[in-house]
Amino acid sequence: MIELIELVKKFGDFTAVNGISLTVEKGEFFAVLGPNAAGKTTSIKMLTGLIKPTSGSARIAGFDVQTQPLEARRRLAYVPDFPFLYDKLTPAEFFRFTGQLFQMDNARIKANAESLSGRFNLEPYLGKAIEGLSHGTRQRVAIVSALLHDPEVFILDEPMVGLDPHHARVLKDVLKEKSTGGMTIFISTHQLSVAEEMADRIGIIHHGKLIAVGTRDELRQQSGGEGALEQTFLTLTAVEANLIAERPQPKA
Repeated sequence: MIELIELVKKFGDFTAVNGISLTVEKGEFFAVLGPNAAGKTTSIKMLTGLIKPTSGSARIAGFDVQTQPLEARRRLAYVPDFPFLYDKLTPAEFFRFTGQLFQMDNARIKANAESLSGRFNLEPYLGKAIEGLSHGTRQRVAIVSALLHDPEVFILDEPMVGLDPHHARVLKDVLKEKSTGGMTIFISTHQLSVAEEMADRIGIIHHGKLIAVGTRDELRQQSGGEGALEQTFLTLTAVEANLIAERPQPKA
């Protein structure tokens, strides 16, 4: 359902993503972890077609994001860490606009918007201008809008930012329900507890490379330790950092 094939992105002399290959199956809940500036968001932007890779390719449901963008995006929803919304619209207007972009009929837009708005407690805000809503409420609007057309693949970058504990729990429940129903979930997060609780498999990106992929138990085995995912993450990223430090540096 999601394929990254030797994906590379360079910005001048800096390599932000360095040869990442990964397959995420239909209905899988996949979480990506990594330190700041590891390459997570750059990888997601290539996967969603927002930036072009230097080399390699990304596919959604078998469609190449660069050469078949409409087919790929038809099957995709994406919520970035700071989602863009049309501030002068109300949430209800924004949902209708989003549904029409995906050629949904009005009855389906209305039914899906009402159901999702109820789950995320958005009813009191449906008639208010988005520009007056709090960051957390705007985040919920973005999530509902993304789920409106029942995408096959849902990609989220730090989705818990701005959500209070109650709505973070609602989002976790909704994502797990969608994944169980066959939707592929790809989430980038700094919250290790989210990955540990929710993900079927976890990938760790460090210095632009995918240094580890597996279930929680498989990652623990790879790190050679026991205990919480936090310790596994710290061990694996420290090992990678040490390997990089030990490599011969090019002469000036």
